[in-house]
Amino acid sequence: MVINLENKTYKKITKKNAILAYEKLNETYQDAKCSLDFTSPFELVVALILAAQCTDERVNQIVPLLFQKFPTVEQIANAPIEEIEQIIKPCGFFKNKASSIKQSACIVNEKFAGKVPDSMEDLQQLKGIGRKSANIILQECFHHTVGIAVDTHVTRIARKIGLSNSPTPEKIEQDLMKIFPKSYWYRLNHILVYHGRAICIARRPQCDHCPISSLCKKND
Repeated sequence: MVINLENKTYKKITKKNAILAYEKLNETYQDAKCSLDFTSPFELVVALILAAQCTDERVNQIVPLLFQKFPTVEQIANAPIEEIEQIIKPCGFFKNKASSIKQSACIVNEKFAGKVPDSMEDLQQLKGIGRKSANIILQECFHHTVGIAVDTHVTRIARKIGLSNSPTPEKIEQDLMKIFPKSYWYRLNHILVYHGRAICIARRPQCDHCPISSLCKKND
């Protein structure tokens, strides 16, 4: 079986080598963690909404400003949408993101008594929160791992390494869950994100410096 990525084909990696790749990356990125700053579950909800097509660094600058103006879920739910838009404007797509933030605050306030829910199903009722973001919230805020957060870095590297040939994040997640023990799921997102930012960069991978170049099937 081969994997198609950007008109290239890559052979699928063996499970043994997939585990070895994980262990090498886990050793390389020992400090890998969620790069979004938050002090409460709803702050992370907001950060994840803002992070779409925006750098984590910018998000980490804007989230405190929003919560300084509107400290609680209830206050955000009742805030004028124009004020939310003005604060988050530097994160881009601010009208859609402001709408998602306000709607999510209303849902949390009205359906969940002001507390961010701690189940995959309930989290996905929030506006702008899909399975990837719900996985992150469950892991980071509630220490509950039910899956693997698959973002653009994980998608790209999983295909390039040969971990999955599936076309969607949901199916890639299922493929990864079959390959790796559950004890690896939490760290897998973090180390692949770090690897994607540091070495396996889109369009210009630094293969000469890659700790798993000998395992990466793109080299076959």
